[in-house]
Amino acid sequence: GIGIENFAIIGNGRIDGKGLSRRSPGPQKPRTEGETPNSMKNNVSPLGETSPLKEMDGLGTKAIALKLSKNITLKDFSIFQGGHFALLATGVDNLVIDGLKVDTNRDGFDIDSCRNVRISNTYVNTPNDDAIVLKSSFALGFARATENVTITNSQVSAFDLGTMLDGTYQTTQEFAPDKDRPTGRLKFGTESNGGFKNITISNINFVHCRGLALETVDGGNIEDISITNITMRDILTAPFFIRLGKRQRGPADSPIAKIKRVNISNVTVSDAHSEFASIIAGLQESLIEDVNFSNIYIEYKGGGTKEDAMREVPENEKSYPEPSMFGVLPASTFYIRHAKNIAFDNIRVSFQKEDFRPAFVLDNVHGIDFDRLKIQTNQKLFSLKNVSDFSVANSKNVADTKIDKTDKKEF
Repeated sequence: GIGIENFAIIGNGRIDGKGLSRRSPGPQKPRTEGETPNSMKNNVSPLGETSPLKEMDGLGTKAIALKLSKNITLKDFSIFQGGHFALLATGVDNLVIDGLKVDTNRDGFDIDSCRNVRISNTYVNTPNDDAIVLKSSFALGFARATENVTITNSQVSAFDLGTMLDGTYQTTQEFAPDKDRPTGRLKFGTESNGGFKNITISNINFVHCRGLALETVDGGNIEDISITNITMRDILTAPFFIRLGKRQRGPADSPIAKIKRVNISNVTVSDAHSEFASIIAGLQESLIEDVNFSNIYIEYKGGGTKEDAMREVPENEKSYPEPSMFGVLPASTFYIRHAKNIAFDNIRVSFQKEDFRPAFVLDNVHGIDFDRLKIQTNQKLFSLKNVSDFSVANSKNVADTKIDKTDKKEF
């Protein structure tokens, strides 16, 4: 509906989307050994589309679609196979989502250009797409921020379709339609014309899915974000992905975005795929700024090689944002490029098997502080390129160090 006000769906029933789609995309062909992920191949999907998760025939469907509405409550029901979107809310104000269980073939909740939103006590399982995703597209004909959002006490996952609702939690699916691993995560973006402001996320479980993604690539800012009390298990790509790009899909005069004032704390990650490590990647002309990580424990699978450590990472400024967009990274823990005023405090990292890459690779980073690091590695902790105002203190296996400026240094 459009222009709906003071409306609720409340109850213990199920919305079954069996008849929503005219055609199923069928099983996805796994990525073969050594094959480049879709997001590194000029964004061409298995169906020849220009976006890896573009609408497939019959899947531009929604179980619930709301536009320019207000005072909406969705509570205590389940959705199975909800089409392209189990819920697409565009320009909705005062939206409450509470107690929902969603097990669906594409996106779970898409919260696009909405204000005053609370998502709580939900389970969202989406092996082929994002579970809870905040967007700020140009669908209304103008840029509008998604702001004043609280997401809490919930779980996102990418178990095989239907196996979250039936309680079997199977994990036989190897790849999503974009030919990266199953999705099921919490994400900001990709559509990001209006930006994201004043967002709090807390008490979220990520289980067998991709990690947390904060992305702005269409000109809108990400600012004033607080994320805390997160657990992640069996993470299939980067645990953390913060990306500022310039795809600039929207009006020709769209500005270059900014990311600033982001706090991420109290996160425990186990069994994380380390092919891409964690990523903070901005632009030369727009540095990601004022990002703090504190009280973080990550257990990576490890296995990075000395050859991986030598890789030069492409900029890919206009590419669809995914951790795989840069290929295998030269860092085992965090790859940070085009950023300033970054802080890490009480960070512990371990590896299931030895990784031969430096823990932190920094490129064009200005103002970065590390305090209380404990990285279980025999390799170098830091690889610096064009870095200034660097410090590390109170950390294991590395002396307290301050560097005013360096073009290149490893230690």
